[in-house]
Amino acid sequence: MKMYKGICIWIACVTGRVLCAQQLSFGQNAVNDNGFEVIRYNQLGYATYGPKIAVWASQKHRVPDSFFLCRADDGQCVWSGKCSHDFGGYGPFQHTARLDFTVYGVPGKYVLKAGNAISQAFFIRDDPYHGLADFCLQYLRAQQCGFNPVLRDSCHTHDGYTLYGPMPDSTHMDVVGGWHDASDYLRYVTTSATTTYYLLAAYRDFPEVFTDNCQDNGLPGKNGIADVLDEARWGLNWLLKMHPRPDWMFNQVADDRDHQGFRLPDRDSADYGRGLERPVYFCNGLPQGTTRYQNHTTGVASTAGKMAACFALGAMLWKDKDSAFASRLRQKAFSAYRFGQEKPGYCQTAPHLAPYYYAEQDWQDDMELAAALLWQMSGQPEFLRAAWHDADADPLKPWMGADTALHYQWYPFFNAGHAELIAHIRKASERRKGLAYYRKGIEAVWQKARRNAFYRGIPFIWCSNNLTAAFAMQCWLYRHLSGDTTYRALEQACVDWLLGCNPWGTSFIIGFPENGIAPHDPHSAFSHLAHIPIKGGLVDGPVYGSIFHSLIGIHLSRPDDFAPFQSDLAVYHDDWADYSTNEPTLDGTATALYFFAALEAEDEKY
Repeated sequence: MKMYKGICIWIACVTGRVLCAQQLSFGQNAVNDNGFEVIRYNQLGYATYGPKIAVWASQKHRVPDSFFLCRADDGQCVWSGKCSHDFGGYGPFQHTARLDFTVYGVPGKYVLKAGNAISQAFFIRDDPYHGLADFCLQYLRAQQCGFNPVLRDSCHTHDGYTLYGPMPDSTHMDVVGGWHDASDYLRYVTTSATTTYYLLAAYRDFPEVFTDNCQDNGLPGKNGIADVLDEARWGLNWLLKMHPRPDWMFNQVADDRDHQGFRLPDRDSADYGRGLERPVYFCNGLPQGTTRYQNHTTGVASTAGKMAACFALGAMLWKDKDSAFASRLRQKAFSAYRFGQEKPGYCQTAPHLAPYYYAEQDWQDDMELAAALLWQMSGQPEFLRAAWHDADADPLKPWMGADTALHYQWYPFFNAGHAELIAHIRKASERRKGLAYYRKGIEAVWQKARRNAFYRGIPFIWCSNNLTAAFAMQCWLYRHLSGDTTYRALEQACVDWLLGCNPWGTSFIIGFPENGIAPHDPHSAFSHLAHIPIKGGLVDGPVYGSIFHSLIGIHLSRPDDFAPFQSDLAVYHDDWADYSTNEPTLDGTATALYFFAALEAEDEKY
């Protein structure tokens, strides 16, 4: 049953083998007098071999002693277990408990019952994540700039004119291509390079999970190349334009003058003073911003390191597929890395109309990733030494264990460079050091997560789902590189959160699962204006109530379906007007795609 039109709970009683259920829809005051009970669970289902945990929650009722796993078809109880202790309040709930049925691994379709609550039906099966990574690629294709396969038309074909560069301002520079960053039409190397790396790494690490259903421009039709690799090359081609010569590098195309309301990209009328041209910002290592709003840039290494990493990994992947392309990428990897060495520091995105920008404040993680991949590509030991130097200088992400951070302050949200080192070095002491860096960050989150039934230790800052996917990936990499399963339940809690085990009971992947509770009204011109579904995107996710109420120009377009589950702790709205919680993002989707590919590949090993 689709429940995005209204939030429903199920109140059930068990009589022998038969489950009798009554569907109740929340009216405006329905929950005020008697409270309610719900079971939150992973709507995609659970792997037969993996952790299986749901969360029972209530406004008023005490935690039941036991819970029951029942067949969905006839209500037969097949397994029962003890509910965990009462974790107490969380968000809108006063009582919460974990329902752990990990030991039960018989494939089938089931429901969970605890107290007066019963879940919707879900599956236990061998391959619950099958096809999910490919599903997410749909959103990336919708984000393509230049030629857009969803519109079957081109956009922003006049980009762009230069700012802040060694060439005269307003010099034309061909930077057509790449991806729109989110539901606006800006393009940032910061997020595009991160996206490109995750796509390349996903294909390198888990090629078996990807299919070939689209051409290299995103239109339907096989071309003998995995779609994820086609999409990665789309990103690489644009990054090459953003680094056209060894001493030139650009950071972004357009700015927040773009933010003039919804319109489709092929009809973009935003005015930057030069007709259809939009500005392209040169990486000069200094603060930028064309009005009173300025960023706090200190260098270029964060941008250059991300670029160099993509070029190096791309060169290795195309070495036997397209030697000319690989050779070009190899050359650009070296020059981008040198560009970063010359101006260490972080390169933030440039604002114009408002003080909102990606406030990245780290860069050595990016240079570590670049050096690690340059070492893998070239075998030159100086890159290995440089990678470890930067790893030691930036061992963990400061947001882990914190309650807040600036927007994209510590980005990317986990340090992939550590894994690139650990997976390829032989020296045991160095492996242990890299793993210790990962473990320290995970442990910091765990100390917060262990206090609530959802095992939630990630701050509800803007793009909290992006942090969740990145942190889950760090947990997965740590588990597989170390063999240590200490944080397996925490890792799974992040997966489950993204797919429905959260206070709102919704997946955060647009349109997935098809018959479940998932975003259907995202902050997007495609879906809102043209009624074109943009499936597969990971939306920003919940934010602190204080953040939501402080943002400029934010509102809801209709009554809130999730009103009973909002709280001062966090809010989420499936409403196109909420750009803080329901806007899909390029890099968040790519992060989730990598992680889902990892889970699918893991499924196939069992």
